[in-house]
Amino acid sequence: MIREMTLPDFKVFWQTFSEIVNAQETYAFEPDMSFGQAYELWCVSPLKTFVFEEGNQILGSYYIKPNGVGPSSHICNCGYMVHPESRGRGIARKLCEHSQQVAIELGFKAMQFNAVVSTNEVAISLWKKLGYSIIGTIPKAYLHKQLGYVDSYIMHKSL
Repeated sequence: MIREMTLPDFKVFWQTFSEIVNAQETYAFEPDMSFGQAYELWCVSPLKTFVFEEGNQILGSYYIKPNGVGPSSHICNCGYMVHPESRGRGIARKLCEHSQQVAIELGFKAMQFNAVVSTNEVAISLWKKLGYSIIGTIPKAYLHKQLGYVDSYIMHKSL
């Protein structure tokens, strides 16, 4: 089930969020951010944030927000996280498909991912299957904890 996230949900999700951010493999977030900073970033500043819940467990989440303001506010941006032990079960696909529907309902005309780490091959493959294209490469934009500096991609899809 996918539904809007609450503060109690984020308290449960915090461990997953923290683990993913601290791995420094996919998200350009400060690894030592506080719970309050993370909640603000993931749940307060976006337009909406959702959870994927199964059997009273939160297995994933995404947020949706405008990618820009004013004349660029018709393009949205999303961030997705899936609990590491729940990967490979189609949760990210379901979250992305849900986010596209929500984006259309909110009036967005396109979705853009600003910094998909080039070594995140599973996500890149999924995004491509769902119709996203790499429209740009930012050389050595991400300091991967294990691999050093790697490229990031800008990916886009018209809705």
